[in-house]
Amino acid sequence: MASRETLLASTFLTLADTLVDDFDVVEVLSTLCGRCVELLGASASGILLADPRGSLHVMATSSEQANLLELFQIQNEEGPCLDAFRSGRAIVHDDLGAESPWPHFAPAARHAGFNAVHAFPMVVRSSVLGTLNLFMGPPRPLVRSDVDVAQALAHGATLTVLQNRATEDSHRLTAQLQGALDSRIAIEQAKGVISELGQVGTDEAFAWLRSFARNHSRKLTDVATAVVDRTLGDSERVELLHQSGRTGHAGS
Repeated sequence: MASRETLLASTFLTLADTLVDDFDVVEVLSTLCGRCVELLGASASGILLADPRGSLHVMATSSEQANLLELFQIQNEEGPCLDAFRSGRAIVHDDLGAESPWPHFAPAARHAGFNAVHAFPMVVRSSVLGTLNLFMGPPRPLVRSDVDVAQALAHGATLTVLQNRATEDSHRLTAQLQGALDSRIAIEQAKGVISELGQVGTDEAFAWLRSFARNHSRKLTDVATAVVDRTLGDSERVELLHQSGRTGHAGS
């Protein structure tokens, strides 16, 4: 098994390789969520991104459980991820079974099997774009090196959203953020379609979608849009819906 240092170096090399003009931001962030689980011993990971009005949206997660818990925070306007976004500071909470500042979120997280949660802001200049979040099974503290790695990964997510270019004006930043959010919406819709047609869970539906896009060297968002718009060819549709046993982990 690769050491954490090797895996971390590989993660940032992957980010550097994919940050080109024509990359799929949701695909890269989904991969990053999977690497957060591997690197930091988390049970799940998620990334929230703010729209131009400052409202948070789920951008990528490593599992459907994490996706639902991120949505719970947004809908209830309570949780560590929102606190990290509002304050611009990391929120590290080692045990949700102990005293918690989130009376609604903490029971929901524990019911989902998560007993500790940590959130790290995605910051550019003085603006917070979103958060990278870790959901842990057993309660345990993050050591200093874990905190440093998590914040570095949050910076990597920030660079991904900004396409590794400095934001020269607010108009370009707004366009970049909106484009990323639009991609996520298309992918969520496609997951639902594939889940229903293939009679599989949404995690597996996402794995099928990613596998098909990679096998055909197409952008994940483009394939998702074709699924939703029903513009995939008949043979492509058959291939997409018959991938059982051929796909790997969705976050790999």
